[in-house]
Formats: sequence, C-alpha cells, structure tokens
Amino acid sequence: MKAPRFLALLPAALAIAGCITVGPDYKLPQEAAINAPLANAPLDGVDGATATSAPVPPDWWHLYDDPVLEDLVREALASNTDLRVAAANIGRARAGVSFAEQQGGLSGGTSASVARAQESAQQFLLTEKVPVVYEGDIGINVSYELDLFGKLRRGVEAARADSEAVQAAADVARITVVADVVRAYVENCSAADELEIAERSLALQRERVALTRRLQKAGRGNTPDVTRGETQAATLTADIPRYEARRRIAQYRLAMLLARAPSDLPKAVRTCSKVPQIAQPIPVGDGAALLRRRPDVREAERRLAVSTARIGVATGALYPSVSIGASAGLTGILEDLGTASTARWGFGPLISWTFPINGQRARVREAEYGADAALAHFDGIVLNALRETQSSLAAYAADYARADALREAQKSAAKSADETHRLYVAGRESYLSDLDATRTLTSTNAQLAAAIGQVAVDQVNLFLALGGGWENAQAAATSAPATGSTPSAGATPSAAVPASGVKVD
Repeated sequence: MKAPRFLALLPAALAIAGCITVGPDYKLPQEAAINAPLANAPLDGVDGATATSAPVPPDWWHLYDDPVLEDLVREALASNTDLRVAAANIGRARAGVSFAEQQGGLSGGTSASVARAQESAQQFLLTEKVPVVYEGDIGINVSYELDLFGKLRRGVEAARADSEAVQAAADVARITVVADVVRAYVENCSAADELEIAERSLALQRERVALTRRLQKAGRGNTPDVTRGETQAATLTADIPRYEARRRIAQYRLAMLLARAPSDLPKAVRTCSKVPQIAQPIPVGDGAALLRRRPDVREAERRLAVSTARIGVATGALYPSVSIGASAGLTGILEDLGTASTARWGFGPLISWTFPINGQRARVREAEYGADAALAHFDGIVLNALRETQSSLAAYAADYARADALREAQKSAAKSADETHRLYVAGRESYLSDLDATRTLTSTNAQLAAAIGQVAVDQVNLFLALGGGWENAQAAATSAPATGSTPSAGATPSAAVPASGVKVD
C-alpha cells in the first residue's frame, strides 16, 4: 500500500516543484541612479549649432560621407581580433546557458560488470564457506531531479543574464573598434594636413630668408636679419618630423585594427591629407535615450541580474535535493543471469540533505554583498556614462568655437603678413616687423590645422560616449537565437535597460 500512496503524492510534489523558487526576484530598484532625475534630463550644450537632440544614427560614421572610411570600418568589423574574441565569448556564454538548462530533470545510466569472487558466508547467515564463482551484474537506472526550491531555475536565470552581459560586452567592443578606426583615420589625415601646412610655412620662411640675403647684398639688410630668418626656418624644420611620426603612428594603429601590414593599407589612406568632417550638427539624443543605448550600461545591469540570481542559487543549496528514481537489473552467478532469481528492481524517492551546512549561510551573505557591489557598479557606470557624454559634448563645443575663431585669426594674419611684407620690400617697414608677421601667420596656420584635427577627434569621442554603432550587429545576433535563449521571468531584454523598475526583494 505504501507505493500507491507515494504515487498518489507524486502530482502534488511536482506541483510544488513548479511553485517555489528561493531567493529574491530581480527587478531594477527605483533608487538606482538610472532612475534619478539627472539620468533622465536633457543633455547640456545641445544648442542646435554644434549638437541637436535628434536620435543618434546606428551607423554614425556614415555622416562623414567618406567611401574610404566606410571600407575601413567594414573591414575592421570583419577581421579585428578584439571582435573575434568577443564572438568566441558569446559562443561560450550561450553554451553555458545550454549547460545550465540541462541540469536536473531526467537522467539515467547503465552498468555491467563481471567478477570472480568469493562472498562472505556470514552476510548470508551461513556458517560454511561460500564457493568461489563468477558473478555478474547488469543494470539500468533512471532518475528525475525535482527542482523543489528553484536552485536550478536560478542557475538558468544567472546563466541567461550572464549571456546577455557578454553580448553587451561584445557590443562595447564593436563600438570601440569602430571609434578607434575612425579616430586613427582622422589622426592620419590630420597629421598629413598639418605636415603640408608646416612644409608650406617652411617654404614661405625660406623665401623670406632668400629675399633678405639679396637685400643684404644690395646694402639694405644686415647679418642679424638673415640670422633671425634662418633661426625661424630651423624652428619650422624641427616640427616636421613630429608630424611625420604622428602620421606613421596613426597608420600603424589603423593597420593593427584591420589586421594587415601598414604597407598594405589602401593608397587613399596613405595619401589622405584632408581631415574628414561632418557637415551638420551632431545628433546626440537625450539623457534617457543615452542610457538605454550604451552597451556598457546594459552590461552592468545584466551583471546585477546575475548577482541577484546567484543569491537564489546559494539559498537553494540550504535545502534538500529530491529525486525520483527507478532501477532494474540482473545480479547473481554469471551462468544464472537472466533467471527469475537474479532479477531486481526498485522505485522511489531519494532525498539528499547535508548536515551541517558548513558555512552555506555565509555563502548566501556573500552573494548578497555581491549583489550590493553589482548595484553600486551599475550606478557608477550610469554616472560615468553621463560624465563622459557631457564632457565630450563640452570639449567638442569649445574646440569647435576655437576652430572658428582661429579661422578668422588666420585670415587676419595672412592679410597682415602680406601687407607687412610688401612694405618691407618697399623699404617702409623693418625686417623685424616682417619676421614677426610671418611668424604669426605660420603659428596661426599650425594652430588652425591642429584645431580642425582636434574637432574631428572630438566628434569621434562624442559618438563613442553616445554609445551608437552596435545596434545592427546586436539585432543580427539575436535574430538567430541559440539553444536555451528563451528569456527568463523578470529578465531585462538585452537591447535596452528598462526605464523604470534595480530592486532585490
């Protein structure tokens, strides 16, 4: 009668297994920094001239309208080593989800053995020695582990959140690679532009020196004037190697990102001397959209979900493990195997509960502190995202205004240098005035070229801070779900951090 009673209780046990899940359910706490007013306010410095509140385009590098840059980004996304590492990490994380989902549930095994042995007679309550015989054992067993307290379900929840965090980390790698490619290309072209300006300034100064020598021979100049001009020319010559080195360094960086030799870079890259620019105000969106878009924010939020689920895993270890199993087989003298006297079978529950718990409650507290740390880290990532974006926006606006002012200064310096030089040739102005005007012009030209290059770099830094450029790759990755990719209850979609709701109940 006991077996039927147990079978009658089996449905109830299975029902309990689907209802109890120990540990806190995860949701974003209301007090998290991402829900604070400062994280949902419009960004400062969006004036319409340098930046607008329009949404950030997914492939922001298209705004440069530069076919060479398009090809470089496309090649880097296909061959960059950091992205290969990220792809391998995604595969590993998805395999971890599959492993977690296959824990517990139905399992089984088989065994077979043959041995020549002499059994103890007394274990059979015999006084005479049992003869030596060949013994055989063949068996099969099947069991089903009941996840009565949700330990396994929390493990699956943690694995899925970890997989989503790894995907977000891959998105971080993607936008970083794109930004590095664009920045290296910009710096390569900017260094070439500054090099050309430095060479033109040097040529201009050498012309002035040659003229001064002729005037000296004609009796209108002196040796100190020639010496001053030669000193200025030597100073300009000293700057040229610096620009050449900057250009080579940018090309080395670009070659590394594309996994090719510097000599194999496209000719258009090696000959570029015009800084690529975006001919429109930068679309930056707003604060809330920024935090929903940045993949490092999503990664930190998913790490918080992992830490919360691990509290349930540690709590579940405090409770017993319950399985229902059945076994059948043949055990006896080898030549008698298969007869009724060697048959055996069994069916029933197996409860495993370890005492004492040996510090398992401390493991629960450890997991709780881990969740607290993950929440603090998440808040820090949110605040840092706002700082990076506002700082990049401020730097871009300031450098943009500086470049505009330098353009006006360059026009004025060029006009002054021309007029002063004509007066000097006509004998109506001193050589020192001419030298000073030329020096001002060359200095302004160099400053303007550097400022234009800095504005281009600021644009890249701003787009990197805005976190755009991963969406298409992430959508492609999630369009073909891996085994076990069904979202867990309460899990946040990997495409965005929820606007409301991180709390550990």
